[in-house]
Amino acid sequence: MPARRPSTPADTGFSLATAHWPDVEAAARRVLVVPVGSLEQHGAHLPLDTDTRIAVAVAERACAGRDGVALAPAIAIGTSGEHAGFPGTLSIGHVALSTLLVELGRHASLHWPVMVLANGHGGNAGAITDALGQLRAEGRDCHAWHAAVRPAMLAAAGITLTPDAHAGRVETSIMLALAPGDVRLDAAAPGETRPLNEIMSDLRTRGVRQVSPGGVLGDPAGASAAEGEVLLALLVADLAVTLGRLLDAASDVS
Repeated sequence: MPARRPSTPADTGFSLATAHWPDVEAAARRVLVVPVGSLEQHGAHLPLDTDTRIAVAVAERACAGRDGVALAPAIAIGTSGEHAGFPGTLSIGHVALSTLLVELGRHASLHWPVMVLANGHGGNAGAITDALGQLRAEGRDCHAWHAAVRPAMLAAAGITLTPDAHAGRVETSIMLALAPGDVRLDAAAPGETRPLNEIMSDLRTRGVRQVSPGGVLGDPAGASAAEGEVLLALLVADLAVTLGRLLDAASDVS
């Protein structure tokens, strides 16, 4: 039996990392999707690259089967200064991330009419907003989608679950669906469970470790792989709506 050939731009929703440039040049190019994540503590039970893995998984699934869509490699280190008290966390900060995204957007616009940043880390939001503002001021068509499980999404799906901020039930369930071998459920423990708006000031001024010594903002209790698959599907559907709207408006570059 012949070996399965790698994915190419002849297949819809292709990965730039494994593509060859002549194939990319010959393909329809309408939207470039760039996952943006982080490398930061996620409690004692989840890996440091949780945000990046979630952003990549959602983007891969949402891009699959979409003609003219390319998936870029992830930006795996973002702005995570609030987690600096935990060894293993790496951050490039707001200004550096914003600058990186501006330069990336400028170059991407040479070959794709639209760029979408699929963001998996809430702490990146400010840098992304600044970058999009600059790129749009220069006439480039750039957008952001943020991987947030919103109460309205859960209600529409008939799911009774209160979303948490960091390394709680939502992220733990998703990681159990994506990479169960990297989740240490025996080390999972509740952290600071007050709503994010009540603790945001302390998080910014004192850092996460001073607010939640274990690094969790929420409670992972009740997490399951089955729930994670449902939550992933909700996120994929949400990003797919954004991509569908942009594809309807985008012209081909080929």
